[in-house]
Amino acid sequence: MKKKNVLRVEGISVSYGPIQALEDVSIELDEGEIVSLVGANGAGKTSLLRAILGLQKVQKGKIFFMGNDITNMGTDKVASSGIGLIPEGHLVFSTMTVLENLQVGGYHHPQAVNSGLESVFESFPVLYKRRDQIAGTLSGGEQQMLSIGRTLMSKPKLLMADEPSLGLAPKVISEIFNILRDLNEKGYPILLSEQNAKKALEFGDRAYVMETGRVLFQGPAKELMGNPKVRHAYLGGNV
Repeated sequence: MKKKNVLRVEGISVSYGPIQALEDVSIELDEGEIVSLVGANGAGKTSLLRAILGLQKVQKGKIFFMGNDITNMGTDKVASSGIGLIPEGHLVFSTMTVLENLQVGGYHHPQAVNSGLESVFESFPVLYKRRDQIAGTLSGGEQQMLSIGRTLMSKPKLLMADEPSLGLAPKVISEIFNILRDLNEKGYPILLSEQNAKKALEFGDRAYVMETGRVLFQGPAKELMGNPKVRHAYLGGNV
């Protein structure tokens, strides 16, 4: 039985003034899937996430979420439709407490804040322990957990993670990816944008390899790991 499509991007193009950021990019993500976007800095991964979120105008092509056309829809409407972003750089409201950060995440679902908090604290006991602590004083890994928890408070139907390993120690990176894996097993489809190609291909069910705003390769992540061109360009010739 074919899985239900969650996200479909059809041939979109995006530019920043004279600079072409994305050209004729198409990707798909079905329910239960983890799809990885792989590529160096500047490949277009973040531009693609921004276009999906309505933060960047799409000049050509279409974006569908749960069967609905969301192309160039306002960011607030995209978020309330069920797309949640875990932003690059484990961004938190640094002068607010952990609890206040999470409450902000529940902005679109005020009636479900308490149940959302229970769920987040169950997944992240350290956040419950530090709920009254100022977020800016947390470690990098704890801030990333808070960023994920805040996104979960918005009751997303799709999680998009932008460079979740950035600036974190290897042990913490493994912990964050384990958390994302657990969330996927709980039913969250995940679109991952990640410079660490090895990690992204190990983590994803399928992957798209991007370079200078285009998709160069796509397919099952394990197959791409065995592709000689991908190995040479992104995995240093070995895995």
